[in-house]
Amino acid sequence: MDYPTRQRERERESEAETEEQTEGREAERVCDECGSGKLVNTDDGRELVCDECGLIAEETNIDRGPEWRAFNHSERQQKSRVGAPTTQTMHDKGLTTQIDWKDKDAYGRSISSEKRSQMHRLRKWQERIRTKDAGERNLQFALSEIDRMASALGVPRSVREVASVIYRRALNEDLIRGRSIEGVATSCLYAACRKEGIPRSLEEITEVSRVERKEIGRTYRYISQELGLEMEPVDPKKYVPRFCSELELSEEVEAKANEIIQVTAEKGLLSGKSPTGYAAAAIYAASLLCNEKKTQREVAGVAQVTEVTIRNRYQEQIEAMGI
Repeated sequence: MDYPTRQRERERESEAETEEQTEGREAERVCDECGSGKLVNTDDGRELVCDECGLIAEETNIDRGPEWRAFNHSERQQKSRVGAPTTQTMHDKGLTTQIDWKDKDAYGRSISSEKRSQMHRLRKWQERIRTKDAGERNLQFALSEIDRMASALGVPRSVREVASVIYRRALNEDLIRGRSIEGVATSCLYAACRKEGIPRSLEEITEVSRVERKEIGRTYRYISQELGLEMEPVDPKKYVPRFCSELELSEEVEAKANEIIQVTAEKGLLSGKSPTGYAAAAIYAASLLCNEKKTQREVAGVAQVTEVTIRNRYQEQIEAMGI
């Protein structure tokens, strides 16, 4: 055995002995106040605290945070030396270089015409080399479609992330073959809305999509079955706040509509019914009971259901409530 190898082995043995001694000392330590041996480190690792009485047994001065200070969001963004976090909503997860479209230098001054044409060429080539094959081009187009539709629907960022993950899974499982990219992207967005508990009806999704309702429903059923997405039935109560807000109804009507939905659902009336139509009928009934009458046409327009649906569900709910 040569000398460097023996030296490395001795260093490893000494490190192991030091760790064992440190662990033994920590295990032997008890609280000076209550005698408990439950000493734990705080989240930032700067203090050793007794879990029983809260006494600070040891305090270190190691600050593991950044050396700079910031007092608002803009200062924090300015001083931070790291890039944006990775995101599933971009085909390259946001890790590639971005060339800004503004023809200005770091000081905000306009660049010369020669530099401007050079930046234009660089920007063009940057867009070309970001996608290396057909799969990435497919993903880039689909994720841009998901982002566009999500913006039109007004859903939060978390829904876009979930929709992007579902589409990536569908692409890896080769479920897109024989189907349109827009149809699969729309179905993934619809599934993500249901997953995150922010329901949007198929009619609302169809309004912002470029494919028909029938294709979206068919593709959604296929993808959810193949990927094993466990979807719970949509609760009509989740539609009530949004519909009441668009109809400018009071909180009293909203509370009454939720009560009607809960009582009638417990009696089994919700089974097999459309949640949007059921919520719309409950809002219509609640508006009559609270003297804030809205016509069936107004409620049907907001919920995107027919007036016949509201009349049928309304009659069933009123009979079940015994009103």
